[in-house]
Amino acid sequence: MAVASEGSFAKAGERLGVGRSAVCRNVQKLETQLSTRLFLRTTRTTTLTQEGERFFENCNQGVTHIVEAINDMLDLRNGPPRGFLRVRSTVGFGRKVVAPLLFRFSQAYPDIAVDLLLDDKPADFAAEQIDVAFRDGHIEDSSIIAKQLIPMQRVLCASRAYAEERGLPSTLEDLEQHDCINTRVNGRVFEWDFKVDGHVRKYLPTARLTFNDSDLVLKAVLEGRGIAQLPGYQICDYISRNELVMALRRYVPDDGGHYICFLSRQNLPSRIRVFVDFMTDEIRALDSLCLGEYNTDYSESRHQA
Repeated sequence: MAVASEGSFAKAGERLGVGRSAVCRNVQKLETQLSTRLFLRTTRTTTLTQEGERFFENCNQGVTHIVEAINDMLDLRNGPPRGFLRVRSTVGFGRKVVAPLLFRFSQAYPDIAVDLLLDDKPADFAAEQIDVAFRDGHIEDSSIIAKQLIPMQRVLCASRAYAEERGLPSTLEDLEQHDCINTRVNGRVFEWDFKVDGHVRKYLPTARLTFNDSDLVLKAVLEGRGIAQLPGYQICDYISRNELVMALRRYVPDDGGHYICFLSRQNLPSRIRVFVDFMTDEIRALDSLCLGEYNTDYSESRHQA
């Protein structure tokens, strides 16, 4: 293609960055493969044969499309961020944290279209064509790059009205005397985690109310219908406003973490790179770990008072 366009083996070599002899060898190899002479060569000119002109016309459009496709891929990798981005998140984290940030992301990168899917099941990157996923807890899949955004705090809490009327548990055994509200995740009732004497202890409460939506659990707790173990990002605003109080803080389990996940660090399109960087910076800047400022149980502070 270069020889036909330039009309010279030497000029084609200069354009391709290879020697004239290398161009000649490749053209001869192609002519041998086709059993057809493509060029008429003299000491002064190089022109296409009739067969060469036909072959050039048939190949030109295809090669042009290939070059355009390659340039398009390079542009996606190195050019201005653009294109379609499919994002998956757990329901609670997606509603509370991810979705509000998408509007600011769209303003910063107007050429990127984002499709946000909320589901508590682990994302299948290949089958669902997921570009980025937000996951909670420990990530065991070694094929996934998981970047921790913030620690995952799960805290037992109740409304102030419930605490004043019923009190709060001071031991795990006291939970049996309280109205517990629980969550069903992927069809399975969620077990509460506590850390006792350095070991994780799971507790399945006898719940008066069970929902498969964490927002409904939070609503029931705010209404004073019982106690629940909820993630810090979901309740810290209510803790800071004294609408919710905490219990059993000394048994809070180790942080599992909230993660942003993708399949590879290599050759990431710019749309994925800027999304990961944007979300990492914005989420870490949120005041979603305010529980550390309120590290005293309501029952303890009440007793001290």
